[in-house]
Amino acid sequence: MDLLTGEMNSVAREIDKALGALLPPVEDYEAEVFEAMRYALLAGGKRLRPFLVLASTALFDVPIERARRAACALECVHTYSLVHDDLPCMDDDDMRRGKPTTHKKFGEATAVLAGDALLTLAFEILSDEATHHDPKVRADLVLALAQAAGAHGMVGGQMIDMLAETTSLDIGAVTRLQQMKTGALIRFAVDAGAIMGHATTDQKHALHNYAYDLGLAFQITDDLLDVEGSAEELGKAVGKDDKKETFVSLLGVERARMQANMLAEQAVIHMDHFDEKAELLRLLPHFVINRRS
Repeated sequence: MDLLTGEMNSVAREIDKALGALLPPVEDYEAEVFEAMRYALLAGGKRLRPFLVLASTALFDVPIERARRAACALECVHTYSLVHDDLPCMDDDDMRRGKPTTHKKFGEATAVLAGDALLTLAFEILSDEATHHDPKVRADLVLALAQAAGAHGMVGGQMIDMLAETTSLDIGAVTRLQQMKTGALIRFAVDAGAIMGHATTDQKHALHNYAYDLGLAFQITDDLLDVEGSAEELGKAVGKDDKKETFVSLLGVERARMQANMLAEQAVIHMDHFDEKAELLRLLPHFVINRRS
């Protein structure tokens, strides 16, 4: 097992434990929504976004217990988005990470409530003093995550994605869609490190550019996997994007793969602003474009 894979597996276990502690089961009338939240949140996955939070905060020696809380908040938002994306009124998916989707397990109404509750839990975590002693840092984290998740970020990107089913998009529009839908939360992951670590302007720019290139490389790889991957490997349906423009449909498989490689190389170069503490961030882009799930 290489260095990056070992660290990512360790972070995934660490985040799973922290999420379980932040969201314990309850025994009362509202127990089912908590069960649905835990079902979605603790379903596994690579925990890529929390990994990015921990790797970016490590650049600035942010205490791990604080960084972990920011990482968990981000994972709550990401999970809520998956729960809602899978609903029949959205992507209508039956499987997620090899398991029935939340609405298949608990029903649509409970899935909607579970997603809503996970979104609000994220801001409860960030605004708590345990996340950072400085109220301005907490406020900046809340603002950054709200912007990343909202109508100018992930939600807006999902709206464009829905329009793409009936509207032709060019490469610029597809890039904008994915920078909002997928890239916004990835940018927050590294912005969290900059916020909590009081980064310099140059460091902020380097991290922002890194996240931009990494997010696009990640999405292009997702598009390639939707064409070339299998449901068994991905743990979800493939071929879901056949009726809309993607990087692969617009560029072709080979050009899309070349673009992902170029973006990965650029992302690594942005880490020249940092010392050996950025080694995991330097390794991550090539992991992202070579993954099979």
